[in-house]
Amino acid sequence: MKAVTILAALIVLGACNSAPEDAPAREAKSQAAPTGSPTDFVEATEAAPYAETPVLRAQVILDHLGFSPGVIDGEEGQSYRAALRGFQAANDLADTGQLDEATLAKLGEGRATAATRVVIIPEQFAAGPFIPDFPADAADQAKLPRLGYRNLLEALAERFHTTPEAITAMNPGVATLAAGTAVRVPNIPNADSTIPGDDPRGWSATLASLGVAAQQPKADRVVVDESEGVLKVFSADDRLIAQFPATMGSSRDPLPIGEWKILGVSRNPDFRYNPKLFWDVSNDKDAQLLNPGPNSPVGVAWIDLNKPHYGIHGTSEPHTIGRAESHGCIRLTNWDAARLAQMVQTGTAVTLQK
Repeated sequence: MKAVTILAALIVLGACNSAPEDAPAREAKSQAAPTGSPTDFVEATEAAPYAETPVLRAQVILDHLGFSPGVIDGEEGQSYRAALRGFQAANDLADTGQLDEATLAKLGEGRATAATRVVIIPEQFAAGPFIPDFPADAADQAKLPRLGYRNLLEALAERFHTTPEAITAMNPGVATLAAGTAVRVPNIPNADSTIPGDDPRGWSATLASLGVAAQQPKADRVVVDESEGVLKVFSADDRLIAQFPATMGSSRDPLPIGEWKILGVSRNPDFRYNPKLFWDVSNDKDAQLLNPGPNSPVGVAWIDLNKPHYGIHGTSEPHTIGRAESHGCIRLTNWDAARLAQMVQTGTAVTLQK
């Protein structure tokens, strides 16, 4: 999701110092909840041959196992290498960060996972609604009932944990995307996004739109490591059970090193944008309350820490994770933030370290 202006990027990168309003408490509010997203992308009956690379397949398997490579694009970038190192550490393999023989064998154990699949775009998914002229200014964004995707390609990219450019490259013969179109995507399967009880903010639909299952392993503690550029999740028996690439801090707003804890999780949060908290935004701008959506400055989830204005959250710019700076907070892709939101709870310990 490319930023349309510099201001839009500043709003996203500066989101951390202005937490969602009453972050842990607002999940009962029903304003602007998604009306529902289909969970089932059925397979196309015919598909042209496609040359799948070992890197692309490894990225897909790592994503399945909870060791996120960030965007799945077949490229050997830093997030991919970090995912390999996390997987290797969790499986007592040599920490090479490379797809070596031992790692390749471990990734393939009992898995006949193809790197891609060809699916039919469902009618409801293709219906949006989309916002092709997504506004740059927060005051204009505040007028929108929901900060949704700009177009179908952007929505597909998030659903299958990739980028619009990668989907375009996988489908050179597809001129137009629409309901009923057969399209090749990374092999992120349909997920059981059903959550128990009431769902006033449409979280189940959001999970479905991101290909994230509601049931996830439970975190005992979280470690955010600035030197490695990752967020690690550990179980009660101290096993590394998940890892996500993250963007954290900057020279102006360094990561608050220390021991913290989670105060609560806001799913599909509203976001109170206060320019006075950002050193790189004019104080002449008015504060705004922005409605939820994947293109919110905090993405689809805000995980509140017991340090004022700091948290772990999603982003409208998944391709920047691990590359751009933030204003102190920890940013993940929307699909990784959603997954983490299902793993943690109030009181979960969080270590922020260099």
